[in-house]
Amino acid sequence: MPYPKQMVEPMRKELTQLGVEELRTPDEVDAAFDQAEDETMLLVINSVCGCAAGNARPAIAKAKDATDHHPDRYLTVFAGQDLEATERAREYLAGIPPSSPFFALFRDGQPVYVVERKHIEGRNADVIARDLVEAFEAYCGDEEPPADAPSRPDPSSSGDGLPSTFQSIT
Repeated sequence: MPYPKQMVEPMRKELTQLGVEELRTPDEVDAAFDQAEDETMLLVINSVCGCAAGNARPAIAKAKDATDHHPDRYLTVFAGQDLEATERAREYLAGIPPSSPFFALFRDGQPVYVVERKHIEGRNADVIARDLVEAFEAYCGDEEPPADAPSRPDPSSSGDGLPSTFQSIT
């Protein structure tokens, strides 16, 4: 059963006010992916959890402000609210376990960089934004990405924002 609309509306607005386009139906998801086949796009799977509110959504805002390299499109589905749209979006992420919140950067229709819940929870928004900026700068340009371009955040990097005893639930 989906979360009540009035409960999630403020969480939706945090992203739509940043220019992130909402996809609420499977048809909207398919159309967005069809349109972005030769582009870059960031898919955000939004969520009601605390790590979405404290870290994931603020990281999007910080990343957008921190670089001139951006995906051609920013898109979002809301897990726990737009169930069918979220399920369809996850079909474009074959082999990647579902989680929310979640980010996937696509280039030419393929996921090239993913940030799973385990890369979000317990880390602060500044660190997550730095991860996104690194991915944007590697993949969101006309040039080919460097051979050593990241595909996920590096959890062993210094300043990751995690206490040494942190264990992800995923």
